[in-house]
Amino acid sequence: MTYLTLNLLSTIELTEEQFYQICQTNRHLRIEQGAKGELLLMPERSSQASLRNIKLWNQLYEWEISDFQKIQGTAFADSHHFRLPNGAIRCPDAAWVRVESLRQVYGDLWEYIIDREKENIHYLSPDLVIEFYYPYQNLQYLQWKMQEYIENGSSLGWLIEVEAQQVQIYRKARRVEILQFPETLSGEFVIPGFELNTKKIFVLN
Repeated sequence: MTYLTLNLLSTIELTEEQFYQICQTNRHLRIEQGAKGELLLMPERSSQASLRNIKLWNQLYEWEISDFQKIQGTAFADSHHFRLPNGAIRCPDAAWVRVESLRQVYGDLWEYIIDREKENIHYLSPDLVIEFYYPYQNLQYLQWKMQEYIENGSSLGWLIEVEAQQVQIYRKARRVEILQFPETLSGEFVIPGFELNTKKIFVLN
C-alpha cells in the first residue's frame, strides 16, 4: 500500500464541501488534504490492519463510556477528519479529544453536535492522536505528520510500529520517546487513568 499525492492547485482549489463529498464518494479510500491543498490518497486497509484499528478504538470507547460520569472526553475513529490550525485536514487511525477542547469549539452543545455530525470535519487538533505504521508505509512521512499534530495543538501522540512492536511517543516541547514492547501506554494527563493494553493491538487472536 502506497500513498498517492495529487496536487490540484494548478487546476482547482477545492472547497471544504467538495473535499467532504470526495471523501463520501470514495469511502474505500482514506483521503487527507495537506496544508497547501494537496490531496493524499491512501488505499483501503488490509483485514488485519482494520482489525487492529477496531481493537484500538474499542479500548478508547470502553474507557469513554465507563468513565462517563467524569466526562473526560470522547474517542474518534478513523472516519473523522480534523482541520488543523495550519489548514491541513487529517484523519488519524484513532484520536481522543478532551471535553475542554470540544467546548472551546462547540460550546456546551458539543455532545449533540458530535453525535449529529459523526463524519464531518472538526476544527481542532486532537489532544491524543494515534497512527499505525506498517512496513509498506512511509515511516518518515508518518513521523513528520505526528510532529505536525504536536505543532498544531495536540498534546500527546502515539506512533505504533506493529511488526517491530515499538511505540514512538510524541509530546509538546520534548524529544520523541521510543518504547520497545510496552505492555501498556499511559493516557497521561490527556486521559487520566487510561492505559492502552498493547498486547491486544500487537497480537491478533
